[in-house]
This record gives sequence, C-alpha cells and structure tokens, in this order.
Amino acid sequence: MSEIADREYMAEALQLARRGLYTTAPNPRVGCVLVRDGRVIGRGWHVRAGEGHAEVNALADATSDTRGATAYITLEPCSHHGRTPPCCEALVAAGVTRVVAAMGDPNPAVAGRGLEHLRAAGIAVEVGLMEAEARALNPGFISRMERGRPFVRIKLAMSLDGRTAMASGESQWLTGPAARSDVQRLRARSCAVVSGVDTVLADNAALSVRAAELGLADADAIAARQPLRVVLDSNLRLRPPARIFAQPGRLVVATVNDEQRRWETLVDADAEVLRLPARDGRVDLRALLDWLGAQQCNEILVEAGARLAGAFWRAGLVDWLTIYMAPTLLGSGGRPLLELPLEHMREQQRLDIREIRAVGADWRIDAVPLAPGA
Repeated sequence: MSEIADREYMAEALQLARRGLYTTAPNPRVGCVLVRDGRVIGRGWHVRAGEGHAEVNALADATSDTRGATAYITLEPCSHHGRTPPCCEALVAAGVTRVVAAMGDPNPAVAGRGLEHLRAAGIAVEVGLMEAEARALNPGFISRMERGRPFVRIKLAMSLDGRTAMASGESQWLTGPAARSDVQRLRARSCAVVSGVDTVLADNAALSVRAAELGLADADAIAARQPLRVVLDSNLRLRPPARIFAQPGRLVVATVNDEQRRWETLVDADAEVLRLPARDGRVDLRALLDWLGAQQCNEILVEAGARLAGAFWRAGLVDWLTIYMAPTLLGSGGRPLLELPLEHMREQQRLDIREIRAVGADWRIDAVPLAPGA
C-alpha cells in the first residue's frame, strides 16, 4: 500500500472517529477502516461506552472476507477485558494481516500490549501515521491517562476592546446566536462544565446543554447526555430556587465550607456537596481536577468570570482558551477578560493562536498558553 493511500484511509478513520465527538466519554473517540485489495470493505467507529469499539464495528460492517485485510485505526486496539472483549483478539480472529495505528493507547491497561499481541500473532504493525491529528481528537482522554487530570478548556467572551461585561456586571448578550450555539457544542463535548458561584448567581446560569441551540441533526440524543455541572462555592451562597437546580443531570457544589445546615439545603435540592481542600481560602483547583479525573472526566469546560478564569490561569491549569470576540466596544470601565495582576512587560502571558474564524457576526479565537520564554 502506498504512503498516499495509507494517509487517505487513516484520514477516513479519523473522520469516522469524530462521529463520536459528543458520545464516547469516558472512552476515547476511535475510528477504523478495513481495506482489502485496494478497496474499503468495512467502516466503524466507537459510539458510546459499553458498546462495540471501532474495530469490532468495522468487522461487523465488512462486506467481504476480512482475511488479508489492513485495518487503519486511530488508536491502538485494546488488549484488556472491560465492558467489551479485547479488540486485538478480534482482529487476529478476523485474519487481518496488517494494522496501521495512528497512536499507541496511553491507557496503562493497554499501553502497547495490544500492539504486542498483534505482532505475536504475525500481524504487521505500524504506528504513528497522522498521530498529531489523532491526539487532537482525544485531548481529554490523553490528559487523564498521562496526567491523571482532565483537559481544561476555558471559554470566554469579550468585546473588541477586551471587556467581558459592564462595570455593573451586565453582560447579556455580548455575543450573537451563532456563538451561543457554538458554546452549546463545547458543553456537549465536555464531561463537566465548571463555573463560579458569582457567575451562576449573576447570570442565573443553567450550565446545561440545550438541544434547541445545538444546531445538530441528532441534538436531542446529544442533549440527553448532560455534562456534570460543578459550581465552585467556597461559602455556600448558592440556594434554590436558582435556575441551575431545575436542570437535568448531576449538579455538584464544590466548597471548603463544612456548615451542616448549608449543606442540607443543597442536598435537599438534589445537589451533591463536595468538600475539597482550601487554598488561600478558596477551593483548591488542583484538588478539584484530581476529583474530576477520578470521576473519569476527560474534557472540562470552564465558563466563569475574570476571577475564577484568572485563578485557573495563575495555577498553570489552562490547556486551551476559546475566546469569542464580539464586534462591539464596552468602554474602559468594563470588566477584564482575566484577573491577572501584571505590572511589567516581562510578565506578559503569550499565547499560540491555533485558529481564528468567524462564527456568525462574532469571531472565535482558539489558543494555547505558551511556556514562559517561548
């Protein structure tokens, strides 16, 4: 098989994997293409945890004999018994003679064992084709496996002059319907949405995925898998009947407060109260991420004001920034994007901008933090 053909088939496998963008968590998004005699004979992708993996689905989809076929897979086939049998064994049993994997599996339960099983069975194995694209598809799963914590994306909205709200806190609506629909899709792909109590109270925020605003064909099914909603509330000021209590899915209030009466009010409203260690009198953000990792959260979306967003940044916990910029001016008295008390140019925080694109009348900027001195 030529290198060009290999890339074409792997690109198709990556496209298949993207179909699980909103549904596979806590599992990774994986696609598989089976090719024999220069023709695609089977396609599959992982849809949701507990159901067939991409390789098994591709084998089931095969329109002809799979003996002698090449399997293009975006992630190393699993080698352990979980809710489904090992995929590496299924490939061997199907008579596949070559496997091209975009990347190894960072899961310690696999970590090369699937590839070793294939090689031991006499299957030719190649790893690394389009690895960067495969890693970009699963930043949260990789982060949880390699660092023990979720991938942290912070979503912010600002005016052209870098303000997020008026001095009074008034901010609705800064961006337009297309940008708000885009945010719904960010929520839908996330395992958890994190915010601060100030933002929730000021905006009467729901933090839920709303099917009507997703703009996707299978919006109802996607919205049915609501992300975990986490409100950081050090002093337990959140109270029913705030809108957030009436939303579907789990609501967790993270706090450092141990006052039993305040806890009971929240528990009676079907919220979970999570007591975490304190840092400077507030919830320790690293402890929060450790807990979210233990909850098998891959990607989290932080939707918060300048204070909490700045706290994540200062703690070095931000992996990605998604900023929506509206073509408007809020003036010099408006609230800043992040609470970062910098005084000198040498302290500036530089970013690597990955993409800028129009979203309706607004602009979306995706960027990652650069290491100091980069």
